[in-house]
Amino acid sequence: MIGGGVVLREAEVTAIGELGLGNLRRLKWHDPDAPGWAAIRRLLRPLELADSSLDSPPTSHRCRATADATAVLLLRCAQSGRAYWGWTAEEWVEVVGADQAGFRRSAPAWADDAVRSYVANHAYLLGAFNEFHRLGSFQRLPLARRIFGRTRVDSEIRKVRAVLAGWGYQLGRDDDKLLPMVVCQLFLLNRSPHLEDLATEPFDRVRAERLFGSGARLNTLHAVQRAVAALGFCRPPVLTTGRTTPKAGGAPQVWTQWVERWHATSTLTPNTRGGVRSNLLKIGRWAAAEQPDAADPAAWTRQTCASLVAALDRMNVGDYAERTIGLKDRLGKPLEASTKASQLAAVRTFFRDCQEWEWLPRRFDPQRALATPRSIAALLGPDPRVIADDIWAKLLWAGLNLEPDDLPVNQAGFFYPLELVRAVTLTWLFSGQRSDEIARLRVGCIRWQYDGHNIRGDASDVLARDAICLLDVPTHKTGTSFTKPIDPLMGEAIEAWQAIRPAQPKMVDRRTGEQADFLFAFRARRVPATYINGTIIPLPCRKAGVPAADVRGNITSHRARSTIASQLYNAKEPMTLFELQAWLGHRSPQSTQFYAKITPTTLTKAYDDAGYFARNVRTIEVLLDRDAVTNGAAAAGQPWQYYDLGHGFCNYTFFEQCQHRMACAKCDFYTPKNSTKAQLLEAKENLQRMSVSIPLTDDERAAVDDGQAALDRLLDQLIDVPTPAGPTPRDLSIPATATLLPIVDVRQGTDSLRP
Repeated sequence: MIGGGVVLREAEVTAIGELGLGNLRRLKWHDPDAPGWAAIRRLLRPLELADSSLDSPPTSHRCRATADATAVLLLRCAQSGRAYWGWTAEEWVEVVGADQAGFRRSAPAWADDAVRSYVANHAYLLGAFNEFHRLGSFQRLPLARRIFGRTRVDSEIRKVRAVLAGWGYQLGRDDDKLLPMVVCQLFLLNRSPHLEDLATEPFDRVRAERLFGSGARLNTLHAVQRAVAALGFCRPPVLTTGRTTPKAGGAPQVWTQWVERWHATSTLTPNTRGGVRSNLLKIGRWAAAEQPDAADPAAWTRQTCASLVAALDRMNVGDYAERTIGLKDRLGKPLEASTKASQLAAVRTFFRDCQEWEWLPRRFDPQRALATPRSIAALLGPDPRVIADDIWAKLLWAGLNLEPDDLPVNQAGFFYPLELVRAVTLTWLFSGQRSDEIARLRVGCIRWQYDGHNIRGDASDVLARDAICLLDVPTHKTGTSFTKPIDPLMGEAIEAWQAIRPAQPKMVDRRTGEQADFLFAFRARRVPATYINGTIIPLPCRKAGVPAADVRGNITSHRARSTIASQLYNAKEPMTLFELQAWLGHRSPQSTQFYAKITPTTLTKAYDDAGYFARNVRTIEVLLDRDAVTNGAAAAGQPWQYYDLGHGFCNYTFFEQCQHRMACAKCDFYTPKNSTKAQLLEAKENLQRMSVSIPLTDDERAAVDDGQAALDRLLDQLIDVPTPAGPTPRDLSIPATATLLPIVDVRQGTDSLRP
């Protein structure tokens, strides 16, 4: 123990009082053999040794500050009756002060901030005090430099900076002040200035005791631990997603035990496994309320499964839920078909696995007994939501013209460099990939090819004008890795990012389990898939002045995939279904069909090209004799309208009802064009020309469109049909095999006028 007992002797208390404040502050000039000073020798000696061990130049300012700090401690010893080496952490906090104002309240008026700093030195060296997180905004860097040595502390900090700077951290800059503070706090807590002594425990203690609270300091602590782990001195920090496994409440104990056993054994991905667990706990609460005998999965029968399927079909949002916070206006509404199907799938998975693992007897087939009913399955299916062409065009423009002013800024500036943000944005706009696939792209995923030969991607190479840009897509949701062509603009943006990308450590690909060099990684961390929906998509939306949601919902990463696929399928030279399947990376063409949406414009053009109206209606010229109408001759029965048949005119008023209209039998209503009557008719000045539409039967349409054979068939059908004048073509002595021209002046159109 330093200096003997903790309790002050009566002579020591008396000596401190007799020396007084003035003599105590002039410690440098004291006579150690004088009676008063000799009485408190055991209190002075440790303070002198601690002062001599500090790495601080012996200036007059330091001498005054150390003397004043000694005076403060000796006075407090006299007041408390106990030596400083026996003080508790609470007593030291009271002496040093929870902040500057607290120190000034307890210390003499002449004690300034420098005095407080040296009091803290003695607290650390002589009182085993290291709870500096309780001292407010205390200058930990100067304190650590004085205690451990400036050269040693700065050297260790530079090692951490070098690692972080190599990963792209702004903490790696020399002007950053947060990193030295955190590192020095760890040194003080660990009572060692060496990084190799920083094991995992100090980092865990800081988090467990919340010594840094939250925010920037905690983020910096995370970065420092990653750097120390990269140097090989501790374990890397555990990456937490903020999600915790909810407690199993409300379900029967036996059911919960089975669910937890399945959860601990299943090899599904963590998110999928957690979702199945939540659904199973809900089913357990239903069983406790409606089927008490089914609390044990071993007691389930086909009848129990049928009851569950019926109950799920009638459930509402919030039924049998442990918590309803966050449901808001959805509470009490019927479950969506997708929710019903996912909950049935969870129960199917549970019983299938338990039977496969021989935990439960095979009393029923889960695939049949818990199958999704047809009424629910009919409402399911992928529903890709295409973004409108005008909005998509604006987003493309905004993505191609991103500038630094468009990036989100926090207190430390840009979180990601502009080149990375632009590369991710163009990848979203051009690649047609899922957000998970974009986040998992590898370094070197872009390749250039020209005339079947690869072109090196070095910056010194000049790419051929017609070079093809290829993208290597990693193993994804529905298949293995594959290669697809993309727009060169995206390839150039990715190569611009690769050119400045700091070297990053390899990280584990959770889908494949391999160590991968991710393309979109910065500060030794992969850009999360959620970054696309949360940050990337709002950037071009703001720049283009379009809302982040339309009538079909929020603009998400997957909607871009649907939009690109739809545009490729509806292009002027469209991709076939199988080509689009290969480009999207789908396992089956059925999945691609959901993405290959025919746009209304393409459908309209195809409808017009089909000529639905023109196929069933034809226009024919008609001549109107206006004199016959105005002088009353038409009312007396004189012809006033003449249908131009090409080889003659027909003055039958109800021409559109004549069965011989397309194969004129030349009855009494017919006037040939080479006749004098027809010439006189065409010479009339008051003649008005117009066109009318007449509907066609299938046989008449075939006679017009298909030629002589169809005309002959039509003549055979009409040989005994009376003409408007009465006689049949047979009576008119026209053979059935005669070659009669249809209306040669017939033309398609929809701008005709009806009489």
